[in-house]
Amino acid sequence: MLEGVRIIEISSFVAAPLAGMTLAQLGADVIRVDPLGGAADTGRWPLAPSGASLLWTGMNKGKRSITVDFRSAQGREVVTRLAADAGTVVTNAVGRGWLSHEALSAARPDLIHLAIEGRRDGGAAVDYTVNAEIGFPLVTGPPDHAGPVSHVLPAWDVACGLYAAVGLLAAERRRAATGEGARIRLPLYDVALATAGNLGFLAEAQFGEVRPRIGNHLYGGFGRDFALGDGERVMVVALTERHFADLCAATGRAETIDQLAGLLGADFTVDGDRYRHREALAALFAPWFAERTLAQAGAALDATSVLWAPYRRFTDLDLAGHPLMGELDQPGVGRLRAPGSPLDDGDRAAPAPAPRLGEHTDSILSALGLDPETLRANGAVA
Repeated sequence: MLEGVRIIEISSFVAAPLAGMTLAQLGADVIRVDPLGGAADTGRWPLAPSGASLLWTGMNKGKRSITVDFRSAQGREVVTRLAADAGTVVTNAVGRGWLSHEALSAARPDLIHLAIEGRRDGGAAVDYTVNAEIGFPLVTGPPDHAGPVSHVLPAWDVACGLYAAVGLLAAERRRAATGEGARIRLPLYDVALATAGNLGFLAEAQFGEVRPRIGNHLYGGFGRDFALGDGERVMVVALTERHFADLCAATGRAETIDQLAGLLGADFTVDGDRYRHREALAALFAPWFAERTLAQAGAALDATSVLWAPYRRFTDLDLAGHPLMGELDQPGVGRLRAPGSPLDDGDRAAPAPAPRLGEHTDSILSALGLDPETLRANGAVA
């Protein structure tokens, strides 16, 4: 899809590498530029048995890699040449004047430069601090839990990386039409704030509502986890009136729940009433699940429109059986299954391995008309 598009990525950790990888999996030539010895994420956990970072290899699939001495004038000139040649840069290495839009666009006036920042005012922030500030940890977890609950998914990094990829594509489209470059700032805090606003959390707060902790219940509707008789656990969601009616029928609780609606003066065809009386409803459904195994409950629910899934560990997933997961030979790690792009246009490419750090240094420099041996002798590249 993006053949002919070249992007220089100067980054580390999740958001910026994810933006680059997303575009690489769509056909762009993404060159990751690291300092000598690698950036701060080179050894980031989780690690393979060999000690190689599985985060680094996971976030850099399909890219090319060059390592440059960021502290030397000659090394910085190499990065400037790369940026001018490609015309598009994504980075989270903020606070370095020589990597700014102003500095790099002097070598390429129509440069597209996207900088991922922590905060709009220049302050530092990462996913876990942003998440704490926005408010999610204080509405996550069981109702009787007093402290914050931070989730393990770096949701704001992920959203930020995908926003960055979309922003680069939009700027590329505008440049193709007008010849204009772009300076794009993308603060991580703003990504979280925008998402909280788009989902209604901020509007709700402005009306004075304080979102409660409700454990694994679905806010504003009916959904929660249930324990099964064989020790397994499932998440069940009745998102619509039909889902709820099917759940009542499948569990044999339709008549009882109609009687409960009459006693409470509730209308269980409405989301709000199903949510308000969630504990009473869950108490009626719970025995049905407790009397059945996963196979028995699954067979009954699969015959309905009810949305459900068993709780699983990462080690339980069938990676071999999913077309997204291709097998690759990752340098420093070995053979493993890894995902390609989830965007399926009917011609999905197999996932490509991440490069070895600095693997393409010589070929990238030679394509710029630079002599790798001279630069290496001067210590400007590895």
